[in-house]
Amino acid sequence: MVKKYKTGEIKITIPTNKNELLEKVLRSINGNIEVKTLWNVINVNAMDRLGMSDHGHVHFQIVANIALKFARTLHKDKVKMSLEKDYGLSYDHSEIVIFLASLLHDLGMTIDRKGHEGFSLFLANNILREMLAFMNKEEQVIITSEVLHAIISHRSDGKPLTVEAGIVRVADALDMSEGRTRVSYEKGIIDIYNISATAIDKVEIKEGKDKPISILITMNNSSGIFQVDELLKKKLKGSGIEDFVSIKAVIKGDEKSLVKEFEF
Repeated sequence: MVKKYKTGEIKITIPTNKNELLEKVLRSINGNIEVKTLWNVINVNAMDRLGMSDHGHVHFQIVANIALKFARTLHKDKVKMSLEKDYGLSYDHSEIVIFLASLLHDLGMTIDRKGHEGFSLFLANNILREMLAFMNKEEQVIITSEVLHAIISHRSDGKPLTVEAGIVRVADALDMSEGRTRVSYEKGIIDIYNISATAIDKVEIKEGKDKPISILITMNNSSGIFQVDELLKKKLKGSGIEDFVSIKAVIKGDEKSLVKEFEF
């Protein structure tokens, strides 16, 4: 049974880096009962009913922090965000797109896992109107459109057209560190997704030398390669940020035994 959080217990924390626009959106999210309730409903469907890994507010906070770290590293390396290039908006506006898409990308799982990316769009659209009410209408429309694009682009065959959407797509795949699938694994759900995820101990994201972003994935079992090659690699390919990211996976110490026997 998934741990139930009361809406008052749920709080998203991120470093806002004095981005006043982001601070306003963060306050709005943390005061929004509808969003928090939707996150709880997602996790009931994901963990209680489908035996999947966490898809609640913990997952969204992890994705948001990874995505913002990506964006700030690229910004430091003089990589322009798409909102800056295409609309003349500020980098701070791009952080709002990245943050909101990170938090709202799985809302459709309150309806169904299959096709949840599409279902997320109409749920997020109404919420975004409320979140962005402090902006002028033009900014509201642009930000909303870009967030929705980032949401739909995180699906398996998604094709991000913006740097922001590419960042969210890859950040979502990087929530794979130790404990990510612990509940389903301990329930005895044995498949390549759970076993390979259990093999991941740690994900470290740092500024790179040859490329702006360097990702080091530490594994306890070689089955973790599935997470890296089949899931993360596919998310990175076609994301639009491939040229900015290097990935290295290593096995630390002796391999841990994850499965003693397997029947079907």
